[in-house]
Amino acid sequence: MRLRCHLVFLELSLSDEDLAEQAIKFGHQHEFADLAWYPGHRKVLYRKDDRVPVNVSGNGNYDFIGFRATPTLAIEINRFAEDTVEVAKSADGKCADSLLTTSTLALAAYGLKNNALLFTGYPVIGYQNKMQASGGCAFGSDDNLLTACPWDPRIKGSFFHQTTVSIDLDRVKDFILDVQRLRDLKPSALCGLELYDGILMRYAKASSAYLGKQSDVLDFDITYYRSRDPMKPRLYEDFLEEIEQMALFKYNGLPHWGKNRNLAFEGVIKKYNESKAFLKVKDRYDPDGLFSSEWSDQILGLDGSVIVKKTGCALEGLCICSEDVHCAPEKGYYCSTGKVYNDARVCTDVNSI
Repeated sequence: MRLRCHLVFLELSLSDEDLAEQAIKFGHQHEFADLAWYPGHRKVLYRKDDRVPVNVSGNGNYDFIGFRATPTLAIEINRFAEDTVEVAKSADGKCADSLLTTSTLALAAYGLKNNALLFTGYPVIGYQNKMQASGGCAFGSDDNLLTACPWDPRIKGSFFHQTTVSIDLDRVKDFILDVQRLRDLKPSALCGLELYDGILMRYAKASSAYLGKQSDVLDFDITYYRSRDPMKPRLYEDFLEEIEQMALFKYNGLPHWGKNRNLAFEGVIKKYNESKAFLKVKDRYDPDGLFSSEWSDQILGLDGSVIVKKTGCALEGLCICSEDVHCAPEKGYYCSTGKVYNDARVCTDVNSI
């Protein structure tokens, strides 16, 4: 049976002052709730998504703007603008651009439509398969690249890193407070996240699967700028590296299997209580390793390490820096300790201190 959903985006103007408390409560109040956190501007977008009786009328759908086929020229202009503020080392420029981006998304209702054609106001009601799935890019027509998905490798569009980590609900409050303490040292350092719809926070239940979530968690999905030159450091990359290491190691977060950099997977199999049972099942059903690779064997702790130590390795997340050469000392980026999480080792631009 298809479900009907009642979906509301609350005002973006809500402050993140009480986010550490609200993030835990909000997930228990709504069946499909999630949040988008804009730390640079100290704002949070709360999304309430609940089921309603199947006889409630509504033909809504959700075609998120960021996942639609977009005029290629617009995509390339956006990327050029981001490259420009990176070269200029203008965190304030990213804050201005991100405020424009988030405001535009809000005015356009994020791609929600009440009647499959127009947005006329909240709540938006429709079948779950049209409300929980978004992304017109998957169904776009071939128009010789007049339009494209923002990440299409054939154009000069988006190019980014992703860090996605699941943190136990009972540790979420302290993690958010730590991120806020770090943010407060330089709020504009995190505005770049808001160009990618902020830090997306989604709830997941504990699972009995051998490599499933071992407790109720909150997923923190972070997307951020990446240069096409792997040896080029990012603006305030030390802030994001500290958040990444904080989530993974201080709060023992579980990395998303497909949305992380190498360093997230070092020793990850030891975080799962039933990892030995999983490996036994794996050997039984795939004794010849047909569905294995060098990469999967490294992640599962069967063959070597995912860490690659070389010049500049920390810039791409191939390693955590332990020497200055792992960063970009010739460009002023040196390996230093974290600002809030002292055990972190991050690439810091000494000229920005």
